[in-house]
Amino acid sequence: MLIQPVILSGGSGTRLWPLSREKYPKQLLPLIGDDSLLQATIRRVDGVQGAELAPPMVVCNEEYRFVIAEQMRLMGKPGSVILEPLGRNTAPALTLAARAAIKNGADPVLLVMPADHVIMDGEAFRGAVIQGAALAQEGAVVTFGITPDAPETGYGYIHSGEAFGAGAAKRIARFVEKPDLETAQAYLREGTYSWNSGLFMMKASVWLTALELCRADIAKACETAWDQGKTDGEFVRVGKEAFSACPSDSIDYAVMERLAGQKGAAVKGLPVGVVIPLSAGWSDVGAWEALWNVLPKDDAGNVAQGDVLMQDSRNTLALSEGRLIACVGVDDLIVVETADAILVAHKNKTQDVKKIVDRLKQAGRSEGQAHRKVFRPWGWYDSIDHGERFQVKRIVVKPGAALSLQMHHHRAEHWIVVSGTAKVTVGDKTVLLSENESTYIPLGTTHRLENPGKLALEMIEVQSGSYLGEDDIVRFEDVYGR
Repeated sequence: MLIQPVILSGGSGTRLWPLSREKYPKQLLPLIGDDSLLQATIRRVDGVQGAELAPPMVVCNEEYRFVIAEQMRLMGKPGSVILEPLGRNTAPALTLAARAAIKNGADPVLLVMPADHVIMDGEAFRGAVIQGAALAQEGAVVTFGITPDAPETGYGYIHSGEAFGAGAAKRIARFVEKPDLETAQAYLREGTYSWNSGLFMMKASVWLTALELCRADIAKACETAWDQGKTDGEFVRVGKEAFSACPSDSIDYAVMERLAGQKGAAVKGLPVGVVIPLSAGWSDVGAWEALWNVLPKDDAGNVAQGDVLMQDSRNTLALSEGRLIACVGVDDLIVVETADAILVAHKNKTQDVKKIVDRLKQAGRSEGQAHRKVFRPWGWYDSIDHGERFQVKRIVVKPGAALSLQMHHHRAEHWIVVSGTAKVTVGDKTVLLSENESTYIPLGTTHRLENPGKLALEMIEVQSGSYLGEDDIVRFEDVYGR
């Protein structure tokens, strides 16, 4: 049996601002340990017994493609990256993955995992995957219900029906929207309800057939977009116009809810929907309080990461990316420091962080979308200072990488090499610069920066001009196809 891991990486994680930003969301961050949540998700299936594992397949939008490819490369886990021209929710994303999986006559069992969840007990998870794979191989559509330990009102629930097969699986009786507290307490007492995890298993052909029966409009749009697609290096691109016309819907609404209870009998040919209980330390890390819940704490219930001092404080999470955080006599707080924003919130109000992000967007402020440190396929830059008509950036270029051949209409630039070797093209001249050497790029002059060495190139860029926005770039050549 072949299992194809499919990682859906489309969320923005706005409730984990200021660490998670629209252009660098939580799945790309190392919130638990050294791996990013995406890397942890990919690594989670290592050691699954009794099945062959295909290389991971990630579905994401174009904004994250180079970072995701780089994180997979650093893991030594090459796979495929399917690019969505724009977000259309999880049902179309899974459909693209299913189309990719059935090429060359294969029909693997898809293991569908959100990229931004945490599972602390990997062994329990892999055991449930083996159970699910056996049922999926027989034609069922499997989801995993998280065994609840509290009356959580922030999750949807799955109501289990009669037993299915010899194991712990049960037919799905119905899906339930996020309940109020009294209803959630009743679910917990009854014992037949579980949290909806967003984890699924099914054969690729089974998903495509079920979607055709339930949402033929989505199936058709995705089929057209896939047929119009092309492979671009390590990325798979689909037809933008066709995919833009695809309706937006989730896996649950498009298909899963129609497999539940009596609804499943309403459409002839639909597969059976089953739920397998999973108790494996799962969390969707949807807000700062959820992250505090899963991280190790000291005797006072505090979580401290980075340069943090706690004094007479309890049940507080403090996370510093640079500057010292000192917490004195505080309880139940979330304090998060980044280079350009600081969050202070009560632990019970972390769901409202999204409202701050919405206000930042309405005000047109960049802090809601991007970090000060911005990753590019060639490396990264950090805007360390700026003022009227000037900006200073720290730039790091990976060995062998190159920026595009470009020019600017509104700014000139000075480059100073801090370490490494820079190959600099300015107009029709090319020179090599070493540590402590510099050059000047006049406004309107074609130029390119390359790192021909085997070590990272670090440099300081000083921009001056009437407009310093990132959209003042005219590209003539670019190895990354931007």
